[in-house]
Amino acid sequence: MGEVIRETGLFEGSESRKMAGQPLIYRGQGFSLRRDKNRFVLPNLFRGTVRESSGSQVLCLAKHESWNCLVGYGLSRVAQFEDIIEQEREFAMKSGQPFDRDMKAMTLYNYHEIPFDGSGRFVLPEDLATLAEVDDQLYFQGAGQYFFVFAPGALAAMTEPQFKGAQVSCASLAKAELKKAGRA
Repeated sequence: MGEVIRETGLFEGSESRKMAGQPLIYRGQGFSLRRDKNRFVLPNLFRGTVRESSGSQVLCLAKHESWNCLVGYGLSRVAQFEDIIEQEREFAMKSGQPFDRDMKAMTLYNYHEIPFDGSGRFVLPEDLATLAEVDDQLYFQGAGQYFFVFAPGALAAMTEPQFKGAQVSCASLAKAELKKAGRA
């Protein structure tokens, strides 16, 4: 289905290790149904990278700035936020665009730190579920230094052709998971 790789620039068989200063990379897809105790499961292939990034079993989730989905990452990404703000400020100044540092900071730092257990089970906070229109299913899509978490219905509503691959993957993974859970 999907996989998570650590960017190194070197390949050592099928495994690669994180080198100092290189970001952790999320790649691939995953799917989760809401289970007992109102919990979802962070797909195994994302779980190790989140754990490595956070130094613990903590998942960071925030609402995407413009899409109807969530953005996921580990705690090490938070250390990059001030650099991201400064880069966007410099770009805005050079291109004559307005820039609101406070708004950008509020957007970046408005994330939840969500604990997950050894099996990846976590409870999605109600406010994030509401913002991303989540019901009982989550689709995970790797995107490099972070990953997206979509409610399948919200993803299906995306009309840009670039979403077609994710939409097809989501439908396929949903079908398999529903069948496995006896809900199909």
